[in-house]
Amino acid sequence: MDHLSAFSPEYITARTKFRAAASSLGFHHTAYPINQISPTGEELTIDVACSNEFNSGRAIVISSGLHGVEGFLGSAIQLALLERYQELASSSGSKLVLIHALNPYGFAWLRRWNEDNIDLNRNFLLSDEVFEGCPVDYPKFDSFLNPTSPPSKFGAYMLKVIWLISRYGLTSLSNALPVGQYVFPKGLFFGGYSSSKTQDILSHNLSEWIGNASEVIHIDFHTGLGRSGTYKLLPSPSTTTESFSRLSHRFGSINIEPFGSAVVSYQIRGGLGPWCQALLPQCRYDLLIAEFGTYSFIQVLKALRDENRSYWWGDQSSCYNWTKNQLVEMFAPKSQLWRQQCLVQGLGICRQALNEAN
Repeated sequence: MDHLSAFSPEYITARTKFRAAASSLGFHHTAYPINQISPTGEELTIDVACSNEFNSGRAIVISSGLHGVEGFLGSAIQLALLERYQELASSSGSKLVLIHALNPYGFAWLRRWNEDNIDLNRNFLLSDEVFEGCPVDYPKFDSFLNPTSPPSKFGAYMLKVIWLISRYGLTSLSNALPVGQYVFPKGLFFGGYSSSKTQDILSHNLSEWIGNASEVIHIDFHTGLGRSGTYKLLPSPSTTTESFSRLSHRFGSINIEPFGSAVVSYQIRGGLGPWCQALLPQCRYDLLIAEFGTYSFIQVLKALRDENRSYWWGDQSSCYNWTKNQLVEMFAPKSQLWRQQCLVQGLGICRQALNEAN
């Protein structure tokens, strides 16, 4: 598929194309409303399409848009996979489950967070965890991260970052912020005070979607971390040595990034992977985050900070559009080369997941 037709300009177009492609293959499709509307008034939904294999014992789950605005690439990969299904997947014998836009509000309204300002990949706490607390250094950075004023194109962002890095160190800044926090509800990386609508939908339906599968490979597509135009597959920190070896064999050891590496040196709270494994203990459930690089951490953080300030404190007539456009560029660059490279690589990941080899 040509990258220009795989990538959609906005959520409603992406969803429409996804539904049509799934229908053309006879997939079972269900739309799960989240009780929110799009900027043009349509009901927002998490859409799930399942192939008709029920007895293989294996399921491949491909999900997109957990971080809203990051859904452009994941949706494009899902659409391309559906259009090439006969070539890539129909003979694999595995049940294919495609979850389109786990955070439809963020996708539609161009936010990384959901309708409650929740970072959904910090919301999936396990049964013995509570929605409380934050990294010890997060309060030090709160006034910088979440200023209660509208953003400006001409602010002194870089000077403030340089000052913070010189005082606390880049490691402290980068490790404290993305971990997840449950104290500042209008702040970045807020994990929520309770389970989200997305978590509730998965909790009630994931078992049904995978059917009788005893082995599950789940690829959750993300963007914004790493070197531009390349990807890494990030397993859960709890992944066993045996599972890590098996996944490295399937996807290539060069592509699997272990926890504690240069790419990911922090452990998030409330991640989707451990939660899925706990929900379905009867399965060998392997979830990999496929993370595609775009821009530097400091540039991405600026875009997140500006958009969040605009959302809470800005006048839409003055800062809405430029903060949204900046955010989209950080997570779905307009570069045709980036889009083509990432689409091809994403399809390659799907092909490896569907391969019958163990």
